[in-house]
Amino acid sequence: MRRLFGLFVVLVALAGTGAAWWLNHGLRLNSETVDLSIEAGTSARGVVQAAIDSGIDTHPFLLYWWFRLSGDSRQIKAGSYEINQGATPRSLLDKLVRGDEALRAVTLVEGWTFKQMREALSKAEQLGQETYRLEPDLIMKSLGRPGIHPEGRFFPDTYTYAKGSSDLAVLARAMRAMDKKLEAAWSQRAADTPLKTPEQALILASIVEKETGRANDQALIAGVFTNRLRIGMMLQTDPTVIYGLGDAFDGNLRRRHLQADTPWNTYTRTGLPPTPIAMPGKSALLAAVQPASTKALYFVARGDGTSQFSASLDEHNRAVNKYQRGQ
Repeated sequence: MRRLFGLFVVLVALAGTGAAWWLNHGLRLNSETVDLSIEAGTSARGVVQAAIDSGIDTHPFLLYWWFRLSGDSRQIKAGSYEINQGATPRSLLDKLVRGDEALRAVTLVEGWTFKQMREALSKAEQLGQETYRLEPDLIMKSLGRPGIHPEGRFFPDTYTYAKGSSDLAVLARAMRAMDKKLEAAWSQRAADTPLKTPEQALILASIVEKETGRANDQALIAGVFTNRLRIGMMLQTDPTVIYGLGDAFDGNLRRRHLQADTPWNTYTRTGLPPTPIAMPGKSALLAAVQPASTKALYFVARGDGTSQFSASLDEHNRAVNKYQRGQ
């Protein structure tokens, strides 16, 4: 090996401009783009072999000694990389040392249910489907939360991932993010909140999120529900009824639905439902623990994305006639 090394050094010294040309000349690829995966702990020789196996058509001897002579071979990072036409031995090594992985992204939207989130993950580009056939309880067990209902436990955000990563890894990140956001919100709760636990705050935040995506109205809507909780008045919020109906809901909420009892029907049961009903965002979490100071006990959608708030039932009925019935 030492003799080969010496020979390579001599050749480089003699070749001069030829070596410089090779380092900066485009590598031949077997396709427009090749995927190169490097496992943790792979040696320089193993990286070269992985490059050849992936479809990079170059002399492995030259590539190996370039890695070694550069002094950066030990800095190569594990990961999943996209190598495109035009890549050179120099740019290839730079990419591997920087850890410039081929990343994809998936967005989890505020107000989505766990089912909707799973659908998005199942369609995410080149994301491994480790949880595709798992029941929700097994997914939560795999995440280290056995017995915990999955609804609302994941923070809505855009998450990047390396090609071939597991959907379970994305879920774990989203779960940790919600843990942190909920903890931060709970630490800022109003002193007189009727909420007893962070869990209750998460449930209320999910209801607020489903009632409106407008940050300006969220604190007022949380104020209405907080007032109702204080006096033991039913929350009577349609999104909880819809959630309780599950797949039976056809998009048209009827009076019989409001009268059909489920654990999530806040028209038939007092207090908060047993679980969140969606993924709340940061503003909904803060609204739940810092509701607006208001005397309102009712609200109705105006039809433009905002809500009309009322302190009495008579006032509310007039608002309903105006904004919902056009009277």
